[in-house]
Amino acid sequence: MNDPILPAARDFLAQNPIPHCINGAPKLSSDGGTREILNPADGSVIATVSFGGTAEIQEAVAAASKAFPAWSAMSPSERAVILHRWADRMEKESAVLSQIETLDVGKTITAAEGFDIPFGIEGLRYFANFSVYAQYETPLALKNIEARVHRAPYGVCGFIFPWNFPFDLLIWGVAPALAAGNTVVVKPSEVTPLSTLYAARLATETGLPPGVLNIVVGDGPGAGAAMVNHPSVKRISFTGSTEAGALVGAACGRRIIPCKLELGGKGAAVVFDDADVPSAAEKLAAAITLNTGQVCCTATRWIVHERIYDAFASAAVLALKNVKIGTGLDRSTAMGPLVSEVQRKRVMGYFEKGTQAGARVVLEATVPKGAGYFVSPWLLEGGPDNICFREEIFGPAAYLTPFRTESEALDLIHHVDYGLANSLWTNDLNRAARFANQMVVGNTWINAHNVFAYGLPYGGVSRSGMGGGVNSPATFYDYLRDQTIARPL
Repeated sequence: MNDPILPAARDFLAQNPIPHCINGAPKLSSDGGTREILNPADGSVIATVSFGGTAEIQEAVAAASKAFPAWSAMSPSERAVILHRWADRMEKESAVLSQIETLDVGKTITAAEGFDIPFGIEGLRYFANFSVYAQYETPLALKNIEARVHRAPYGVCGFIFPWNFPFDLLIWGVAPALAAGNTVVVKPSEVTPLSTLYAARLATETGLPPGVLNIVVGDGPGAGAAMVNHPSVKRISFTGSTEAGALVGAACGRRIIPCKLELGGKGAAVVFDDADVPSAAEKLAAAITLNTGQVCCTATRWIVHERIYDAFASAAVLALKNVKIGTGLDRSTAMGPLVSEVQRKRVMGYFEKGTQAGARVVLEATVPKGAGYFVSPWLLEGGPDNICFREEIFGPAAYLTPFRTESEALDLIHHVDYGLANSLWTNDLNRAARFANQMVVGNTWINAHNVFAYGLPYGGVSRSGMGGGVNSPATFYDYLRDQTIARPL
């Protein structure tokens, strides 16, 4: 049964348009620009938002710059109190946030309630608490020199986020930056900006000082480029495609400012012949249908030992066929629509290109009749030179290929230059540990996929990213610059 829209969510979505949040206040675009936000489940308009560009970014950066001296001068405990109050308010409104996230992205309400919203709120509390006990001064034991390392916030930090996990990515990004004493300007995806705008409104209502958190909805060439190139922005964090990340990195390189890039992936799941085949197949099927496969770290290359290959393929097909597809607000739904018609055409285009290049169909891709951007899970098999083995698809799709030896499996893993997240499936934990050490990847999970916890570092290497990860103490220290202070004795 579909959940009824809560009054607070309905009132928020009914604004025409929903404004940006600049300097702690609602702000319409200077040129009156707006953008319609569509419901992926049926293509209908669920909201209209202000759509900005250079003028709004300039105003937001100015507000953040003005707010920085007072915010950074607060003690970590004082900032933590404010961030906890924000978390308290979001917990009270978690049902509203969950509905907004479900309507905007197309994900299931059970996923939004069970993971996205509570895990994001937990992240805000984690970094608020960590900031109180972090090391801001480190004495150095040196001969004839009195010295220390002083750590201080950068100033205005800019964030550009994608559309697949808007709430969690917002918090994973801004929580450590704010807790460390920086002020921020955020450009959420213009496709799914709603939970970000709602969270910002709650932040203002619970006492976050004006200018500390600013949200401008716009596109990459307009608002995104204006932020990256603004001389007062001291650090950039970009999450999105590898291609767009390369452009952001190049722009930051020209300005010589730090840049954190969290980019795409083409995760490999290596299933050894001693693995629990039914369990591995079920969990990997769940991984590629989570958020309709729109997860950068999901495992889309299934590299399976030849002895169990047929049994695994049969079990995976059975699991994927049993996935219930429907609208996100229907609590019986296991997989919702893709975020947009553009994304559906991309996913189906890869199926066509993959089969035309010789991949064999294990499970056919279908587009259900009716409204919405739905597509069924699909599975291909073949060699590693196929486009569906090499390129990120970002949909409920996987590609099967067999292996005989560990060295062959390693070669298949490293056949592509992504390095975000892989998983190993085996009952031999010694082999798992040995094999994991040989992979060039940011994250390795054993007998599971998508393992997240605060304190567990997460980040990519190679074409999957650079400049640090998220969710750990290292993330917090990313938002503090080191300064050595020394006096000869």
